[in-house]
Amino acid sequence: HEQLLKMMEERMMDVEQKLRLVKRLLQDKVNQLKEQLSKNTKADVMVKDLYVENAQLLKALEVTEQRQKTAERKNYLLEEKIANLNRIVKNLASPSFSP
Repeated sequence: HEQLLKMMEERMMDVEQKLRLVKRLLQDKVNQLKEQLSKNTKADVMVKDLYVENAQLLKALEVTEQRQKTAERKNYLLEEKIANLNRIVKNLASPSFSP
């Protein structure tokens, strides 16, 4: 009977030791997951910031492209006006040089 009791105590000690080991491993895993959650939270904030910045850059690009198109149209109209003025000057100058 005492031998059985001693065997049971040894098994209990072994089980307690294994439980402490498992508890330590679980605590390590919890700490690891907390650290990963912290990193993920920071990354999530960075992604959101980049998303907002990207939207702002796209809007700025759109405005810039619109300004470029407007400048190109104005440039085209100015070139047309210059060509018309050159024709007018040529027409005005032509009769005065003719005999």
